[in-house]
Amino acid sequence: MLHVASPFPSTVPKDENELIVPAREGALRVLRAARGAGVQRVVMTSSFAAIGYGLPEHTTLFDETYWTNVEGPGVTAYVKSKTIAERAAWDFIAAEGAELELAVVNPVGVFGPVLGRDYATSILLVQRLMDGALPGCPRLTFGVVDVRDVADLHLRAMTHPQARGQRFLACAGDFMRIVEMARVLKERMGPAARRVPVRELPDWLVRAFAMVDPTARQIVPELGKLKNATSAKATQMLGWVPRPREDALVATAESLVRLGLLKESSTQPTAQTR
Repeated sequence: MLHVASPFPSTVPKDENELIVPAREGALRVLRAARGAGVQRVVMTSSFAAIGYGLPEHTTLFDETYWTNVEGPGVTAYVKSKTIAERAAWDFIAAEGAELELAVVNPVGVFGPVLGRDYATSILLVQRLMDGALPGCPRLTFGVVDVRDVADLHLRAMTHPQARGQRFLACAGDFMRIVEMARVLKERMGPAARRVPVRELPDWLVRAFAMVDPTARQIVPELGKLKNATSAKATQMLGWVPRPREDALVATAESLVRLGLLKESSTQPTAQTR
């Protein structure tokens, strides 16, 4: 059984429990149902959000041994919701899971081809870069992974005997600065990327922009922080090999162009799940 849904809105909710409660209770509801139905294993989609936030800055690679500190500075409601939900799932398995097995996939930023207008919140970054909706690139560092490779990792975690009781971080290589992502789009998307900005913005300007843009408000705590992570465990244990991070970004942009979802369209995505 796969549990892949958790609220991921593009703006910060007024009450963090709008995200925390459904994330935690949804995970527990799935686990209880799976146990009752005699399911052998549940694979849960968590996030890098449950690994690399609220912690002191450091230069070592994040891996599956790390846990986000939900009491740390600048931890957003979404990050808290993913961490609390995953913790609750592991606690349930330990206390009352009986024979039920759990494996968890922790993706970084999920990109790749979109299927229609109802696309995931993470796609907003590429959409806004392509539309020129940002005056420049905030000093942020993100991991990138293609949604097709995340799906592949879920299947491996569901079927591989050694995946029982394991977390798997899903990341396609080193993290990227947003300005690096912008340069990839500029170089590989040709005229379609004519609006993509390729200069980095000072932090003070992003903070000022966030005062009038609710979407930007979520990124302010991470400005200037350098992070990196490794998916060596998934590669070595499950044989998982993701496509290059650059290809995931380009596939995102290509699909937005193909589906007519750039610039002139006024439709914006609703709150999504991951």
